[in-house]
Amino acid sequence: MGEARAGRIQIQGVGKRFGNQQVLKDIDLTIDPGKVTVILGPSGSGKSTLLRTINHLEKIDSGHITIDGEYVGYRRKGDLLYELKEREILKRRIDVGFVFQNFNLFPHLTAWENVAEAPLAHKRWSKAEAQAKAGELLAKVGLADKVDAYPRQLSGGQQQRVAIARALALDPKVLLFDEPTSALDPELVGEVLDVIKGLTQLGVTLVIVTHEIGFAREVADHVVFLCDGQLIEEGPPEQIFRQPRHPRTVAFLGKVL
Repeated sequence: MGEARAGRIQIQGVGKRFGNQQVLKDIDLTIDPGKVTVILGPSGSGKSTLLRTINHLEKIDSGHITIDGEYVGYRRKGDLLYELKEREILKRRIDVGFVFQNFNLFPHLTAWENVAEAPLAHKRWSKAEAQAKAGELLAKVGLADKVDAYPRQLSGGQQQRVAIARALALDPKVLLFDEPTSALDPELVGEVLDVIKGLTQLGVTLVIVTHEIGFAREVADHVVFLCDGQLIEEGPPEQIFRQPRHPRTVAFLGKVL
């Protein structure tokens, strides 16, 4: 992929409110390309909301977000940002894969059809090559034998792995994971985390919201801690997990470690 794949995310002064509640407060964060950034924090701290602003699934109320210098969801004119039309937003979103908590697969499509749907729609793959390419991606997530299975025939862990293959299908620069194991039975968590670990070799920027602290410790290049919508602390995993500086981080890790 060489120089073409970057995926540097810059979040500057980002604020977001739902009604009267300020869920993100003036967040500043630079996410390095090709690295694994893990976002931790108690429930309700704004982690998933922050993740969803990166690909404009949530609109922001202040500040801005760029990926490789391009605004997400907006274009800039002078000092003003104008929201892009839906078609433009979708075009820019191609660079950002998203893996949801609850898989979000199309129930009426087989595993390979779920994976091929977006690249076919965006004319990235021809009809002739779609099945083979989708099959390769499913093999990459350990599901070579499930290409023709429908979601209802798959375990939760297998469905989530199809969802990961689908997110990879457009060859994104950035992959966002929103608590990818929280809807899974405990015995299925490992298989999904193993697949995500394997993705760290691809040179894609990974941003992962998770409660799996052991996993975060193992894969993260950078850990971000959010609390009450504020970025309280960030740093390399060895520092955050061994010598957290902020009392809220210390209290949170004391409960979960």
